[in-house]
Amino acid sequence: MSSPEDQYSGRAPLLRGGALVGLSDNLALIAGLVLAISAFTGWYTGPSAGVTVSVTGWHTGTLGKLVFFVGLAVLAIVTLRELGYELPPAIPESLVVLVLGALATIFVLIRVISIPESVLPADARGIGIWISLVASLGVIAGGLLRAAEEL
Repeated sequence: MSSPEDQYSGRAPLLRGGALVGLSDNLALIAGLVLAISAFTGWYTGPSAGVTVSVTGWHTGTLGKLVFFVGLAVLAIVTLRELGYELPPAIPESLVVLVLGALATIFVLIRVISIPESVLPADARGIGIWISLVASLGVIAGGLLRAAEEL
């Protein structure tokens, strides 16, 4: 009979102390993917000449583009870790993921509070900006779970 470690190719067992090991990586990976994709969803919507206009996060200026690149950075960090490449020991991965999640949250909150004049008449917030906010909070949660696993 094989041990659980043989089954997972040298990785820790899936359950350790009643908690799911690897949940942080999965959460950060999914949240980073959703965050990157959400930059191309409708952040603002509004009527213009009888039709409803929607403006994607990418077209809201620099902050919308930064949200996309933060999502890509989270994806890169988690994917490279899964492939066996790790950050130097002096730089905890959980801290990097937390900082990226905090940055994304700040960027999205700025866009929630302040609608850029360049997107008018689309003056209502669309579903995409809320998806971005939830995804950025998911990145923070993934970083916190990773920090808890490292302890």
